[in-house]
Amino acid sequence: MNPDIIDGFAQATQYQTVFATAAGCFTGLVVGMIPGLTISTGIIIVLPLTFVLPPDVSIALLLGLYVSGMTGGSFSAILLNIPGTPSASATAMDGHPMAAGGDAGRALGIAITASFIGGLVSFLCLYFIAPILADIALKFQAPDLFSLLFFGLTIICSFAAKSLVKGLLSAAIGLMIVTIGQDPMVGTARFTFGQVNLISGIHFLTALIGLFAIPQLVDNFNDKLKSAADSHPAKGITCVLPRLSDLKAIKLPVSIGALIGSFLGILPGAGGPIAAFISYDYAKKLSRQPEEFGKGSPQGIAAPEAANNAVTGGALIPMMTLGIPGDPVTAILIGALLIHGLAPGPLLFIERGDFAYGIIFSFFWANIFNIIIAFIGLRYLVKVLTIPRTFLMPTIAILCVIGSYALRNNFSDVYVMFGFGLLGLTMRWLSMPVVPLLLALVLGRQLEEHLRVTLISAKNDLTIFFTSPFSLFFLCLAAASVVWSLYAERKSKLKEKQMETKS
Repeated sequence: MNPDIIDGFAQATQYQTVFATAAGCFTGLVVGMIPGLTISTGIIIVLPLTFVLPPDVSIALLLGLYVSGMTGGSFSAILLNIPGTPSASATAMDGHPMAAGGDAGRALGIAITASFIGGLVSFLCLYFIAPILADIALKFQAPDLFSLLFFGLTIICSFAAKSLVKGLLSAAIGLMIVTIGQDPMVGTARFTFGQVNLISGIHFLTALIGLFAIPQLVDNFNDKLKSAADSHPAKGITCVLPRLSDLKAIKLPVSIGALIGSFLGILPGAGGPIAAFISYDYAKKLSRQPEEFGKGSPQGIAAPEAANNAVTGGALIPMMTLGIPGDPVTAILIGALLIHGLAPGPLLFIERGDFAYGIIFSFFWANIFNIIIAFIGLRYLVKVLTIPRTFLMPTIAILCVIGSYALRNNFSDVYVMFGFGLLGLTMRWLSMPVVPLLLALVLGRQLEEHLRVTLISAKNDLTIFFTSPFSLFFLCLAAASVVWSLYAERKSKLKEKQMETKS
């Protein structure tokens, strides 16, 4: 066996490193659960504390926060319908209905289990096939990345089954919002209307808090006349461990989420939200009971949770082997390594192989401590729901304001957050789906950048998207996704007509 592997394992299992990993996991669960506090923000807050720590301990602490932050985001998504992180947005669609039906503990248990399995799969990818997958991702050019993002946008069709027109209109609103700010190519201001605060654009998390938090707060205030027994989502919690039937039911969606998340994590800029929504979409398409999605399906929780935790290991692959960050968190981790005099990349495995494998095994321990701490602390976290709404809702509102302000230390983001809250309420009253708008906000800017770079390099020749094998592959997947969605919509309408005829 490679001596660096043995040294790395020994380094990752020292008591200081193990304690740092556990502390990072606990911090990550708390940070991920609070709406407005992103994982990146949490790591930035903790980063100055690592300057006085050894490099292996510092990275272990940050890895624990990274891994558990993904899981923590699902807690608030399930319990309060307010995703703590963007990657947990897809989890809320089935997690909160299950919690509202009295199965909050079961929903959280499924989310934690799926997160653990997704993390382990990405650890195996990181350990065994990191160099191979990194080489493949390195070959992706601008046309391939555009086609990948375009493929992600085709998921809109799946979330707009009731009204394709309203779904496309929601996506168009999101794409228009993305254009606010500086032009990514020439730097000129677009649609800022002379407002300096809009030059940097609309922050995605500000929009996310407004779209999810404000309508949820309004709903809670509207339901204040209902008795606690009728409206309390914690009612009927008897067990936090997933049932054997749930474990059997989530095998396929967890596998889909883990594989998609690990692969998309390797691609720079893809990130957790894209992986979560794509995994949710394909789990729904391959499910025997797709009509249950959005109503509290365990599969709808398992797929995105496995995906967003699998992204963590995938994002570490290009960071460690190529020095390319897979997402904003790994970019911060690169900065942490440079602070300690370590340059990530192929030379890291040659010059400091023990440290490189130490990072890999610390990632493994982070997933172990994530599931242990999450299950142990789960019952205490669920007690948040026992707080009277007269205290809980104002507290959430204050945290949303603080989170919106803390993103860029700009109070105008608070106004933007409230503006998106009104938009979310309007869309709810008009029965317009919010998910297409959310996807457009996630993908829009990168989609535009890769499209314009491709067209400039190809001198406006559109055939470049079909001559690249990777690009052609993703475009074919996009076409298949649209055709499948239209077929499923037509099939569901035929079923409804048949049911009406029988009745």
